[in-house]
Amino acid sequence: MDDMMLLATMAGVLLALGAFAGVLAGLLGVGGGIVLVPGFFYVFGALGFDSPQLMQLCLGTSLATIIVTSLRSAAAHHKRGAVDRDILKGWAVGIALGASVGVAVAAYLRSEALQAIFGILAALVGLYMAFGKSGWRLGQQMPGGVMRAVLSPVLGFLSVLMGIGGGSFGVPTMTLFNVPIHRAVATAAGFGVIIAVPSVIGFMLVDLEVAPPFTLGAVNFLAFGLIVAMTLITAPWGAALAHRLDAGPLKRVFGVFLILVALNMLRKALVG
Repeated sequence: MDDMMLLATMAGVLLALGAFAGVLAGLLGVGGGIVLVPGFFYVFGALGFDSPQLMQLCLGTSLATIIVTSLRSAAAHHKRGAVDRDILKGWAVGIALGASVGVAVAAYLRSEALQAIFGILAALVGLYMAFGKSGWRLGQQMPGGVMRAVLSPVLGFLSVLMGIGGGSFGVPTMTLFNVPIHRAVATAAGFGVIIAVPSVIGFMLVDLEVAPPFTLGAVNFLAFGLIVAMTLITAPWGAALAHRLDAGPLKRVFGVFLILVALNMLRKALVG
């Protein structure tokens, strides 16, 4: 495949992936990373960029897109006064610390190990989306002290190992501690920025043996630009659909779909 054909193929597939991720984000309120990481894994692998560091490329590129989408989302929610600034301030340092450790760990793991981690964590997220109940509670308010000091870096650490923003772990954590869902979603957008910024800086310092064109470290800027452009276009379409459809059953269906994707990643990690 010559260079121009490779770039054209990459662009076409990535535009389609970005459109899908944007619609899902708007429709179901899920972060794009949960779709983009497995999408990047299959796209880059199919185009001949499979390597022991393929997952680092997928994680770094996904997190780069999250900087833009989370900033845009957090700004929109802030205008409506939906972001809980006390939670954001209290959890920011721990989340950033966990994210930084996550990059350091991810940089030294082989792709198969990261695939297995992604598969396990994505399956757990899928199970929660498919079978979780809105009335589940672990407490009546967000924890402080030792529990916050433990949970906040864990949230940042696990998010980086999955290449996702603050939604997949942040929203369930906050709702389980009695934060209203709309406030949780808004505040999790702020978590996404805190996770993604230090992570992307770290991933740009990772040295890959095999990388597609326009890659710096473990961040592919062609994918970054195309995905961001498409998600900014299609996320409002998904949000409009959400007002006309019952998102509850769709979220359960997506949860099952995510479990199947996670199991396939685990299968690939185990068989090599």
